[in-house]
Amino acid sequence: MAFDINKHPCFNGDVCGQFGRVHLPVAAECNVQCNFCDRKFDCVNESRPGVTSQVLSPGQALYYLDKVMANDKRITVVGIAGPGDPFATPGETLQTLSLVRKKYPEILFCVASNGLNIAPYIEDLAALKVSHVSITISAVDPAIGEKIYAWVRDDKRVLRAQKGAEIILERQLGAVGDLKAAGITVKVNTIIIPGINDHHIAEVAKTVAELGADIQNCIALYPVAGTAMGDIEPPLAELVAQIRAEASLYIRQMHHCSRCRADAVGLLSETISDGSLDCLKNAAAQPLEPCENRPCVAVASREGVLVNQHLGEADRLMVFRWEDGKSEFVEDRKTPPRGGGDSRWLGLAEVLKDCRAVLVSGAGRSPRTVLKQEGIKTILAEGPVEENLEAVYQGRQIHSPAKCTQCSCQCDQDGGGGGGCG
Repeated sequence: MAFDINKHPCFNGDVCGQFGRVHLPVAAECNVQCNFCDRKFDCVNESRPGVTSQVLSPGQALYYLDKVMANDKRITVVGIAGPGDPFATPGETLQTLSLVRKKYPEILFCVASNGLNIAPYIEDLAALKVSHVSITISAVDPAIGEKIYAWVRDDKRVLRAQKGAEIILERQLGAVGDLKAAGITVKVNTIIIPGINDHHIAEVAKTVAELGADIQNCIALYPVAGTAMGDIEPPLAELVAQIRAEASLYIRQMHHCSRCRADAVGLLSETISDGSLDCLKNAAAQPLEPCENRPCVAVASREGVLVNQHLGEADRLMVFRWEDGKSEFVEDRKTPPRGGGDSRWLGLAEVLKDCRAVLVSGAGRSPRTVLKQEGIKTILAEGPVEENLEAVYQGRQIHSPAKCTQCSCQCDQDGGGGGGCG
């Protein structure tokens, strides 16, 4: 099937008032911590990469897309752009794209990445007919890059300073060339950070143009309180215009970027509506795979009143079912004994095979990963059990602890917390 790539509103400014996009927020984790980035939830007043009200599983994303497509006939593009990086969790990304391609064979696909881990999956993207990819490259000099990245996680290695900047730059530049060789249109996003790289962006433009990139999007820094660059003043419009003019000598420039949220939907000029948010939250309330009938939710609680126990410490979990608008206690279930690594969590998944989620005060990366693969969402929560159960079943945002304070695993929130800008 031939795709009309001119209907992509981000790559073709002439149609941005006619055609829309929907971002499916399935990329919960990130493999890079940028010094300007803090991924947050439920902030409808912020329009920037990384912000979303919910993170969806691939099955939930298809359920959500079905609702969006039924309500908005202008949607021509499905994108994955966060809240983390799509290739920090490539399984979720590729599964989502595969589900969508099967259901919507004519839709355009767009993926935004930091470029660190995209190379192994370029053949998969081409096979799924992904037409557009955006790579964020804000420096082509590691000495500048090390001021932008706090750390880079390459497989199990966490690299900092110039070493981290060197490896991500190598991967980014390689990805641009490989994507073009695969016939994919490439946009390079470049964050303009005054005092850090504002003098260097023309060099970025020249470098990526030589590799075949199609367009560059020079984006003004969005200072976020609490980040390392939260106190840097954003560049003035005059500086942005000057930088774009200099960069345009090497590569076509994008001028209509709306700094889309990870759950953006509709035309570029439109803010996310209450109806769209309700639709997204409803999708997040579905089982991880909506075709599965998983009516129950498990809870880790010491006394049965509050969600206040770490998953690794729980020797039993309370299981509830939602009936007639309220939760009903089903039974207590023993968890597998401690030790055994991932086999313990596979055993727990079997114990909870009728559960769509487990509510805990904290959980390590291994159990969250294993349970997710088995279709069970691990949700960090605190406060009354009844209130949290109601929030899960009704698709409302759950108040999560900032981080797990009961262990040394540095547990992050389900889809929030860490950093990285795709």
